Amino acid sequence: MPLPLNSGPAAHSEPAGMWPARRRPTLDWLMLETRTQPFIDNIFVEMCSRLVTEGVPIDRATLHFSTRNPQWLGARILWLPGMDQADIQTFDYGVELTSQYLNSPIHTINEGGDGVRQRLEDRDERGSWHPIYDDLKQDGYTDYLAWPLDHTHGRRHVVSYATRRAGGFSDGDIQALQDLLPALALVSEIRLKNRLARTLLETYVGPHASEQILAGATTRGSGVTVGAAIMICDLRDFTKLSDIWPRDDVIELLNGYFDAMSEPIEKFGGEILKFMGDGLLAIFPLSDPDACRNLMRAIAEAQTAMVALNIRNVEGGHDALGYGIGVHVGDVMYGNIGSKGRLDFTVIGPAVNVASRLESLTKEIKRPVLLSRAFVETAGCAKVLENLGSYPLRGLGEPIDVFAFSAECL
Repeated sequence: MPLPLNSGPAAHSEPAGMWPARRRPTLDWLMLETRTQPFIDNIFVEMCSRLVTEGVPIDRATLHFSTRNPQWLGARILWLPGMDQADIQTFDYGVELTSQYLNSPIHTINEGGDGVRQRLEDRDERGSWHPIYDDLKQDGYTDYLAWPLDHTHGRRHVVSYATRRAGGFSDGDIQALQDLLPALALVSEIRLKNRLARTLLETYVGPHASEQILAGATTRGSGVTVGAAIMICDLRDFTKLSDIWPRDDVIELLNGYFDAMSEPIEKFGGEILKFMGDGLLAIFPLSDPDACRNLMRAIAEAQTAMVALNIRNVEGGHDALGYGIGVHVGDVMYGNIGSKGRLDFTVIGPAVNVASRLESLTKEIKRPVLLSRAFVETAGCAKVLENLGSYPLRGLGEPIDVFAFSAECL
């Protein structure tokens, strides 16, 4: 049933208008005492608990947010009485096209509705009865409220409340919850923007670099020297693929290749610092004593994933994808490099150059993964892996011993 919300009889009628003094503390707390709490779900849990303590009969509450996360479209924060932590559920892209969403009060509000109030004890045929109302009624709820939370730039989110009290929410309850909307919109927008900033940084520069940037490492030249196992990977014949296949096919092939390589790297504690066209640069900091072993575990799992990917590619009429990986270990400068107005958070140093030259060498000696002696000795597997001999590397001094990777050493 569309708003106005205080229409119709109520079993618990109170004068509308000013919020009773006994309920003012929650609004004051929301505006004045939440500044040190970074997470909106924690704020929402405490807000609902405070409202219940003050006599507002909330038995269920949700926040529905649309996001800009690369993996999911939105999230729902659910609070129920007794919860110390909210239940957070994410929704994949495409959910906005499902009947579950299109036949929901959330969709009604997102499409411009001012709010929804539905008494559940007696079905009102005059309004829109959404399927969720049947579920709520079956669970013993008697009344349902939902309002938009409008943020800047036209972004809209939704808050909802439900009660099991006989007769539903009173006019005073509704007024109390409505009075919180501007403060809740403000508080939630600040937290969502903070989360968005962190998400975007994690998406584009990785979790460890994002922590450094958020901690203030934003000055050109700022950084630290760290020991790391370094992995550089490159896709073979990408220029040829780009010329042969349509753009969408190329993007799909490239994304499949990066998924096969990236997911094992992240699984085993590596950090992907950048994607370079058809290549990637990743490090495994030596602060983890298993860094070198973890890098090799990531390569082994990535190779398995590439086999499965190429089976699918061939079945789809594409050629199998080839790749080359160079691996080295050493000290790297980890920090901000670039122009005055455009910085890149990355690693540089001779050790990175060696890994890059080893990746190029895979084309010449027809081995997909090459490891330096320094790396295999650090990993403790020099006696197990095949020594391919010494090779001069472009731009470097003495030739270095090169080893072929084998998962048998793990």
